[in-house]
Amino acid sequence: MIELVEQNAVLQGFIDKWLAVQPQQRVALVFVDGRRYPGHVALAALEQELLGAAYGIREPQVAAAKLNWWAEELAGAAASGGRHPLTQVLFDDERAHAIAGDLWLAPVLAAMAQLEQGTAADFPAQLAAAMPLHGALAALETAWWYGADVSPARAARLATLNHLLYALLRLEQDAERDRLPLPMARLARHGLSRTQLRSPSEAREQAVKAQLDDLLASWRESATLAGPLSVFRALESRHGNQLAQGAAHTDDALAVLQTGQPRTGLATTLHAWQAARAWRRQLAESN
Repeated sequence: MIELVEQNAVLQGFIDKWLAVQPQQRVALVFVDGRRYPGHVALAALEQELLGAAYGIREPQVAAAKLNWWAEELAGAAASGGRHPLTQVLFDDERAHAIAGDLWLAPVLAAMAQLEQGTAADFPAQLAAAMPLHGALAALETAWWYGADVSPARAARLATLNHLLYALLRLEQDAERDRLPLPMARLARHGLSRTQLRSPSEAREQAVKAQLDDLLASWRESATLAGPLSVFRALESRHGNQLAQGAAHTDDALAVLQTGQPRTGLATTLHAWQAARAWRRQLAESN
């Protein structure tokens, strides 16, 4: 268990929820010490809490109630210090007070706004629909790690792409949800109904690969965007990009996405070290 110094089991439970979704970040925590940077870890866990409310709760009213609680919590945390264990860690750090209040509220408001979204018309519309929430999370994250004057453009794009990739691997489970992982134009082009998304077929395989092609093209474009990445975002993006590339060149892309790739080992350690080195270099250059 990765522990923050002198933090209680309740706080650790939220961190463990984040690590359950992104187990590769256990390797990143070797280079981002939770004892020295507790807020960096707490912010990642907070992001996971907001994403869980936005996407993991099927009843919109329940999700809205949880997000409303977070809106109240984050709006008052600068003055009160917060009620939630994650908020308390964050607002015990001067970084939190240097970040404008609207940056703290933006992800929650964006999460509320997307609760009733349906299936996007095409891939550009998918990107546009997901960007407000994931862009707001990336903006908050970038301000925390690097300062409010640093561009979050690249982080926002990568956060959005990772979300769309994760949505795609849940294609079968989410075939009955209002917001499908494949856009309407892709379904129409390949003649797919909701029911057909649950079962393997040549048409589904081609639709999934077409989606991966668009994701990978957007990943390549992200290299031209401004702004640094947090260590956690860099590692998440590298894993997602490699997973998408591997799935795109197989006979059963969805199965490869669902199986995933190893998230520990020498390669992950090297990538985490490179991300941490880039983080420290960026900080040194800005000081």
